[in-house]
Amino acid sequence: MSTKTLSTEAETRLMNFFNNTIDPKGMAKAIRQVNYVLALGALRQHETLQNEIDNLQNSFYWLNELAEVLNPYLSKE
Repeated sequence: MSTKTLSTEAETRLMNFFNNTIDPKGMAKAIRQVNYVLALGALRQHETLQNEIDNLQNSFYWLNELAEVLNPYLSKE
């Protein structure tokens, strides 16, 4: 996992985006839906899956992490 920090400008822009532009629950739902569609597409194309498996795994992981930050669905009991 990377420990790079964001610039103050980037942090401010992200906060403005997530606080003023989008609904966190809606964005989390959209991310999960896109992740599902990407997973289905990857599983149906074996060549792509074999060549890009590490990249796909990382992408799915980080998209799910972002969705959890926006709307902690999976951590609820």
